[in-house]
Amino acid sequence: MSVSVEEAYAVCRQIARREAKNFYYAFVALPKPKRDAICAVYAFMRHADDLSDDENKSRPERRTDLDVWLAAWHAAAQGGATEDPVFIALRDAQSRFHITTDLLDQLVRGTAMDLHTSQDRLSPEGEDAVPPLRLDTYATFDDLYRYCYYVASVVGLVCIRIFEYSDARAEKLAEETGIAFQLTNILRDVREDAERDRIYLPLEDLERYGVPASEIRELKGGRNLTLNQRELLEFEANRAEHYYKSSEELLPLIAADSRPALWVLVSIYHRLLQRIERRDFDVFSERVSVSTLTKLAILARGLMRMVAYRLRGRG
Repeated sequence: MSVSVEEAYAVCRQIARREAKNFYYAFVALPKPKRDAICAVYAFMRHADDLSDDENKSRPERRTDLDVWLAAWHAAAQGGATEDPVFIALRDAQSRFHITTDLLDQLVRGTAMDLHTSQDRLSPEGEDAVPPLRLDTYATFDDLYRYCYYVASVVGLVCIRIFEYSDARAEKLAEETGIAFQLTNILRDVREDAERDRIYLPLEDLERYGVPASEIRELKGGRNLTLNQRELLEFEANRAEHYYKSSEELLPLIAADSRPALWVLVSIYHRLLQRIERRDFDVFSERVSVSTLTKLAILARGLMRMVAYRLRGRG
């Protein structure tokens, strides 16, 4: 029995509602056609993430699974028969909002970046060519920016096609907004990432503040940060704050009916960064988050903006 487009979108909405957390609050503030398209993109990205994060398989096995799945998507995108509801919904969203296949491929590439060690990123021969490093790291901020681009900025570039825009400046601003979001995630997750042998804070910044990578790994809940460690995290937070300014410039460049959703998303992520700053950068004793009540309050304000837009449209 074939899956209809509406049934496919319903599956994607369920996935987004269950998994999206911060994102879903913003989705609610979109008109239904755009909300459905965003949910389809999210469900596609979520499946790619799940394949990448399957720790029951080796990194090469996960890369193979991603390649096979991506090939199936390419066949479906070109009109091939498929019963995959995510593919069906995404194919429809792609045609409605002119989302290029290249951007979607970059989304998948972003989810796969953590499947490559530091040595992979430096050596074209792959992880079998050299012994893997004990720590997964990025040497410079330029290196980290490239990572953030693929795992976050590309999401922004897809989203603004659904949000709709006519000013080309929106693309760079969406890219930089994605950088702000990912730097916020990196700050929040410093402890968890270090426990998995990943340190996303650039090594050049660790060196600038005299903080060896080993110190990041050894920080435990409740231990007081040293002055150098705190200044390092504050430096990264200030860098994120710089990129959040791009979101302010982006907002008026997208279609008016999409602005409440973008405002909600930026507000939630920026609130997370502000919570980290107010905790004096203690991201080690517990995971910092924005409460559901706060998210709902932000969503309520976003929905009021949406209603105001629709009332203006009828006037």
